[in-house]
Amino acid sequence: MKTLNAQKHLYSNTAAQLDVLEKSTIHSFQERIANIGHDPLQPTNVDILQVNMGKMCNQTCAHCHVDAGPDRKEIMTRETMQLCLDAVDKGNIKVADLTGGAPELNPHFRWFVEELRKRNVYVMVRCNLTIILSNPKFNYLPEFYAEHKVEIISSLPHFSRLRTDAQRGEGVFDKSIKALQMLNEVGYGKEGSGLHLNLVYNPSGAFLPPGQSSLERDFKDRLGRQHGVVFNSLFAITNMPISRFLDYLVQTENYEKYMEELSNAFNPTAVEGVMCRNTLSVGWDGSLYDCDFNQMLDMKCYKVEHIRDFDKELLNSRAIKTAKHCYGCTAGAGSSCGGELV
Repeated sequence: MKTLNAQKHLYSNTAAQLDVLEKSTIHSFQERIANIGHDPLQPTNVDILQVNMGKMCNQTCAHCHVDAGPDRKEIMTRETMQLCLDAVDKGNIKVADLTGGAPELNPHFRWFVEELRKRNVYVMVRCNLTIILSNPKFNYLPEFYAEHKVEIISSLPHFSRLRTDAQRGEGVFDKSIKALQMLNEVGYGKEGSGLHLNLVYNPSGAFLPPGQSSLERDFKDRLGRQHGVVFNSLFAITNMPISRFLDYLVQTENYEKYMEELSNAFNPTAVEGVMCRNTLSVGWDGSLYDCDFNQMLDMKCYKVEHIRDFDKELLNSRAIKTAKHCYGCTAGAGSSCGGELV
């Protein structure tokens, strides 16, 4: 699967994406979950604030549902970050999941992490690894993360150089391995350190990920033997049929086949644990969404649309917006930002 140019893909317009999704011949997701008692799908509790700190990234990955890249200018301001901190205080939220783009490219990234930790909030950062080596000014990150006990969640498409570079760009594998070694050196991934390093696997084509546990064993074996790299867990995440991956599906004439595969693999048990039920997604401009994927389709939350109006009671009573892309989270063993659900 070749890396796609962020400026040239077909479905950068959110309305166009929703249109092609809803024209799919598969059964309505809303009706599917209504048949198992979720009419509508509702939150269990807002426990996690997932914050998109901007769409700027030092990479342009073929599967990226954010359509992130070096050319993107959207970035969260310090004022909006303060509104997020206010929401954390008001809602007694104890987990923050920082994402992007590359969240570290936000000029207020360090300040935000420090403020969250002052509030005893557990911080997770979705780090693409190569950011650590992209510029000497980011070499501080491993020590900074260790000092604040930040959990690192890093995407690594495969334990082979060929497959990783095919999905993320030439040279990405070697840089990722070096960054993982730097994280290991400060204690990440090592037993008893309390510093959690988790990897993320996304399939390289129009198919569901293999079993997470067996994949984790393979990654640990190969990365350990060949590169001396250790990590805690591997999360297998299904590629969502939006943005660049939607382009790939349409251009390779795999769209309907992939949607049918997702629909046929629908797992009612996975619905109970989908991330939209306990996670609130905050866009770079402060807009609120039920999940990171809805954010990329501009499907704002019901009842409360911006972080400045955060109201946990209202948000816990809202209906969650769904569409056919939601089959991606409920297929097979299920999929979330933390991997398999069942």
